Amino acid sequence: MAETTHRRRTREAPDTADAFRRLASLPDGPERARLRQEVIAAWLPMAERISLRFRSSGESPADLRQVAALGLVNAVDRYDPELGYAFETFAVPTINGELKRHIRDHAWSVHIPRRDQELRIAVRSAQVALGRRGDHTRSSPAELAAESGLSEEEVRRGLAAEGVHHTLSLDHPVLGADGLPLADTLGSADGALELVVDRQSLRPLLSALPERERYVLYWRFFGNLTQKQIGARLGVSQMQISRILSRTCARLRRELLGPAGPPGRTPTPG
Repeated sequence: MAETTHRRRTREAPDTADAFRRLASLPDGPERARLRQEVIAAWLPMAERISLRFRSSGESPADLRQVAALGLVNAVDRYDPELGYAFETFAVPTINGELKRHIRDHAWSVHIPRRDQELRIAVRSAQVALGRRGDHTRSSPAELAAESGLSEEEVRRGLAAEGVHHTLSLDHPVLGADGLPLADTLGSADGALELVVDRQSLRPLLSALPERERYVLYWRFFGNLTQKQIGARLGVSQMQISRILSRTCARLRRELLGPAGPPGRTPTPG
């Protein structure tokens, strides 16, 4: 048992104390570069294990490993063995900090305030902790607040931030919608809404027209009849129907727009 514990400790914390002392004494050159790479390689498994703690962030494992490796390189370059503490004590918070900064700055599809990002991480950690203990499958804001040390209002802000951590592509298939892409299930602005006021305003004006003019407008714009076909129904020429349409439309326009009309526009004379 003692031998197994020793092997585990050796695997997680390789003995590189002598290598770091040599690095501090060597000038820049091939020998120092080779030794630096050996030290980085020795500690790389630890950096990768630290990156696994951030799997719930939504970032890809490959990206997390790369960021953790960058944090390790920074730690190796900045570590001073003369300060008297172990490299692991310095490297772990350095790597954690690099990963947290990356997630804060790059893993959000929609930008939200930093405080809300921090609350989201704290709430997520509390959810994981409660889940590991098997306390609840779905924790309430009060339980999360007690676990995280936040207020319930802060917990709710953190939960709300969870929803904007990632956005879906408009091509993403929607469950329960027969595989339709998200774009096909979203509503769009109805262009006819802009005409509602005009239609309501026209209604009394149309009712006030003589019966013949109402029929001409209806057959032309709703019945899709030609001017010649309308003239045949009323026993008049196509030219007369054209005059009736022009005169009636001009009248409706004048009455609808009022005496002044909209800015930059002159009412059509009758």
